[in-house]
Amino acid sequence: MTRTTPPRPVDVAALFPELTAHSTTATRLHPRPGRPTVADSSVGGPLLWPAHEAWPVCDDGDAHYVFQLRTPASVHRDRAILAADEVTDEQRAQLSPLGFSEPHHLVDQPIPMVPVAQLHRRDVPDFVGPDDTDVMQVLWCPLDHPELGYSPKVRLFWRRADDVTEPVATAPEPPVVNDSYLPASCVLHPERIREYQYGGLLPDDLDARIRDWEDEDEDTYQVDLSLAPGWKVGGFANWSLTDPHPVDCAECGTPMTLLFTADSSEWHGTDGSWRPVEDPPGASAAPTEVTIGRGYSLYVFRCPTSFDHPAATTIQ
Repeated sequence: MTRTTPPRPVDVAALFPELTAHSTTATRLHPRPGRPTVADSSVGGPLLWPAHEAWPVCDDGDAHYVFQLRTPASVHRDRAILAADEVTDEQRAQLSPLGFSEPHHLVDQPIPMVPVAQLHRRDVPDFVGPDDTDVMQVLWCPLDHPELGYSPKVRLFWRRADDVTEPVATAPEPPVVNDSYLPASCVLHPERIREYQYGGLLPDDLDARIRDWEDEDEDTYQVDLSLAPGWKVGGFANWSLTDPHPVDCAECGTPMTLLFTADSSEWHGTDGSWRPVEDPPGASAAPTEVTIGRGYSLYVFRCPTSFDHPAATTIQ
């Protein structure tokens, strides 16, 4: 099934034609629980990963911030039980106890990164990668990294699908995870939309006129008209948690470009205006089971100078 973003309640570019110069496209990925294969674009895996290529691991050991650790198996078990229409007393007894944690020393070993997203150029209009590649893969360490604002550490990979003739049969699992960073396996329903720059980064005069208009209208530029929530490729970052700040490449100092967004929610509120028309009232706004911080977004930036330079992230 396709997913279609409802028309915005107001055509903000018609009201403020100057916004056209401060707009770009983004692809809403619309992940929904499913059974993707290694040949599909997906969230949560599986990945088209060469069997001969070492799986990336995180060696940060006790530098991770740990609170409650879970095994992937226990996370999947609890989610399956809670997703049932009816939960029996026997099933409820199998749920992990409130506050339970696996031993913290389990993070001292190399932690295999978990699949976050696999995106094929053919599926994603805003796909960006080296010209000779057609697959982008996003993985992260499923534990908190204090130096990254208590978020997962991200790595990006690009490859050619035709080059992977022997994909790995089973990806290695981390011994423990933060359950908020273990994405559910989802198929994608990509949809291209247009976004407008975050208000605080618009020219001062234009931003001021939009704010004056908001005082007279029930719709708001930031929430309803400019930046779509949810998992996306491209578009603009929403700097609603902090003031906008530079994101420069650690390798060469070049200002970086937003590449990918992992979000805690596909829309906001029970009747969020960004909920696709195909999703009925009551549909889950968190199909990936991922939570960033207290319900924020994780923005992944790339260096426009070289795809070999490391990604950068920020939580907003």
